[in-house]
Amino acid sequence: MKIGNPAEKPAPAVVTNGAPAANGNAQAVAAPAIPAIPEKADASAQIELSNTASTLLTGSTSAEFDAAKVARISEAIDSGTFKINPGAIADKLIANAQELLSKAHP
Repeated sequence: MKIGNPAEKPAPAVVTNGAPAANGNAQAVAAPAIPAIPEKADASAQIELSNTASTLLTGSTSAEFDAAKVARISEAIDSGTFKINPGAIADKLIANAQELLSKAHP
């Protein structure tokens, strides 16, 4: 997904509904206009993060990684011998979700 300034986005497309108009041509229906995003936010604007968002922002993340493991996995992928274990992936996803939920709702 490309994210950019609204000025970089293409103009809304014209959609035809397929019904012929009085002159025999299909009627064009323009997409609704998107309101412009102000360059600067209002100084009085305030945001409040949920407990989950706060937990994610303050969560313990480590910049360390196992270079040898990365090399082994890369070699296995290159050689075509890397095996994916969907059960282990599902178990880890569930464990991570449970951990996040327990931190968000003590």
